Amino acid sequence: MMPLIRNFLPLITKSAIALILLTFLTSAWSQTSKTLQDQYQLHIVRTGEAIRIDGRLDEQPWQQAESAENFWMSFPVDDERAPADIQTEVYFTYDDQYLYVGAICYGPDDYVIKSLKRDNLGFWEGDAFSILLDPVNERTNAFSFAINPANVQSDALVNGTTMRRGTGNFSGINDAWDNKWFSAVQTDTDRWTVEMAIPFRILRYKSNQTVWGLNFARGEPRSNSWHTWSPVPVQFISMDLGYTGTLIWDQPPPAVKTNISVIPYLSASSQNNPELGEPTSTGFSAGVDAKVAVTSSLNLDLTVNPDFSQVEVDQQVTNLTTFDVLFPERRLFFLENSDLFSDFGIPPMRPFFSRRIGLDEEGNTIPIQYGLRLSGNINKDLRIGLMNMQTKGFNDQPGNNYTSLALHRQMFKRSVIRGYFHNRQGTSEQSLRFDDYNRTAGLEFNFVTQDGSTRAFGGYGKSFSDHVSDRNNSFYNIGGGYDNRTISVYSNLAGVGDNYYADLGFIPTQEHYDAIKDTTYHLGFNHLFTRASYTYYPEKDGKIISHTWYFNHMRDWTSRASELIQNSFRINYNINWRNTSMFLVEMTQQLNQLLYPFNFADEPLPSGKYHYLTLGATYVTDQRKLFSALLGVSTGGFYNGKRNQYQLTLSYRKQPWGKFDLNFEQNNLRFPEDYGEVNLLLIGPRVEINFSNNLSWTTFLQYNTQDDNFNINSRFQWRYQPMSDIYLVYTDNYAVEYWGPKNRAVVLKVNYWLNL
Repeated sequence: MMPLIRNFLPLITKSAIALILLTFLTSAWSQTSKTLQDQYQLHIVRTGEAIRIDGRLDEQPWQQAESAENFWMSFPVDDERAPADIQTEVYFTYDDQYLYVGAICYGPDDYVIKSLKRDNLGFWEGDAFSILLDPVNERTNAFSFAINPANVQSDALVNGTTMRRGTGNFSGINDAWDNKWFSAVQTDTDRWTVEMAIPFRILRYKSNQTVWGLNFARGEPRSNSWHTWSPVPVQFISMDLGYTGTLIWDQPPPAVKTNISVIPYLSASSQNNPELGEPTSTGFSAGVDAKVAVTSSLNLDLTVNPDFSQVEVDQQVTNLTTFDVLFPERRLFFLENSDLFSDFGIPPMRPFFSRRIGLDEEGNTIPIQYGLRLSGNINKDLRIGLMNMQTKGFNDQPGNNYTSLALHRQMFKRSVIRGYFHNRQGTSEQSLRFDDYNRTAGLEFNFVTQDGSTRAFGGYGKSFSDHVSDRNNSFYNIGGGYDNRTISVYSNLAGVGDNYYADLGFIPTQEHYDAIKDTTYHLGFNHLFTRASYTYYPEKDGKIISHTWYFNHMRDWTSRASELIQNSFRINYNINWRNTSMFLVEMTQQLNQLLYPFNFADEPLPSGKYHYLTLGATYVTDQRKLFSALLGVSTGGFYNGKRNQYQLTLSYRKQPWGKFDLNFEQNNLRFPEDYGEVNLLLIGPRVEINFSNNLSWTTFLQYNTQDDNFNINSRFQWRYQPMSDIYLVYTDNYAVEYWGPKNRAVVLKVNYWLNL
């Protein structure tokens, strides 16, 4: 025990000093005198009458309920109220089982509906109404429930991360989270009317909490505008938790007595692997997931022999860096409250990345035997995440046991002090191997002002592994930022030592591949990133929404020898029109140093420094049209050669049942002398057919010459009951160069969501 304490003592000491300093600095920070929650309040009263979910709002409780109305325009301007002809009215009531929401969305019936598929990618580009519920009212975690005029549902988990509009960084929204709730919509020539029934059992709250955070958002694509009940500044998206009003209960909401969901599955599969000379094999499997409410705000998730065959394949990219690419987590088990584990560090340096569990480096499945996750609120200020997963031995690799613990302690209004501990332990014949392990631990403090405009953060961590010494094994990060309506600035500094290993994390710049020796070297490095932007908003009646000038600088260098890895400056100008079209032009000055020879074409480029400049432009057409497109081109240097890049995305929507996309990207790389040339082509057609809200067929093709792979992923899904599905999935992979089959599989899977 004493060696373990000595290992963690520097971590505790340095983190404590940082926390004392940050706490002292923040003690002088005063909050605004009157919050939005004092001004925007909606009272909810219990109903004794049954509510029929048909979208009509004709029951008596709706007539008696208090209404939320007079929405503010949040985008493209935020300084005056939305026009009366697109106003929204919202009503709440409840009984023992459900929270009921009724809404009247006024406006003409020429709706934009991009798909009938739940949680589809284009949902927020069409007509939409959403509610944001923060039952703990601590601005750290919330639930989003959204609907469109075709009664297509979308739900998500939202955390307290400040999400500035236009950055594309919406990591605080987890839209892969799914749960069972009910809705209906009625449409008329001048409005569409919504009814929702949200079971209390799927929400996490304290039964004595009578004030919840609340906001509503309405997307109106004809005017390319967003409206919110509690006003959200134009620089933030409508889901930002810093701008909620309140839902005030007439009495404490009902305590959920029994809250257990069991989701068993059965699957049958046929697989063929010609690349390895394996014959066709068939198999059957079964497993079960369960959700158990330990308390009303703390949930236990269990899984035995989980199967993720229905999860859509990763969307491939052309990788022109010397490091790995981060692909998002899509597996449902890892998604609820995932921010508890994954938000430590900074992108792209994360000590926890859930795809390290049950997937290899190529994204292939490693069988998981079982797993459990306890997550949620211990009290209104303390959140906990505890996870344990066991994988089987696979392809001559031993099994592993993974344990993760994360604690988040709320401070001030939106600030958090948090800590983590992650452990990977090798296993053999169901026993732990104490000579095969990797452990990481750390503390962080994240200070955010109540309005989200200013933040500062700092953290320190350590790793401990069986094969390296406990020197140069630290991880640090510090930074801050400021956002207002026109200006956004942000900077961070982070680094890891040579002996810092995070087997459960994602820190790609540590790994450097030597193409001549076919060896990968693990190096510590420091990372500095700074960005700044200025946005100008013209008069509201004009055709242009905004002009944005953006600058960023990134520099990486090794931690021991201070050798440069990369140094880049990027400047761009972005103009957005009210009709949703966009034009961007950018210039990048790049300095890369290859520490080891690296191969992009025929012969590896020698180690050394490479300076080059690239210019690029992108144009996006009106996304509201049935036909839309993205066109991009860039040209310039690439190490000691030249690169020309061409991008094209075509989308056609046959509203509302069909969506047809084509993604095309070509990179032509030309190097001098014997280093060769290569044309990297990536083509990705995608077809989505929706026969109804519950029946869909999606086919995704990917032709990627860089990975020498042509992939087919075709998925048929029938939601025969709420959250209960039948999937038929076909996948096929071919080698591009010689056009030979690699592997293929057909899977039939049935699951059933049972509430106990």
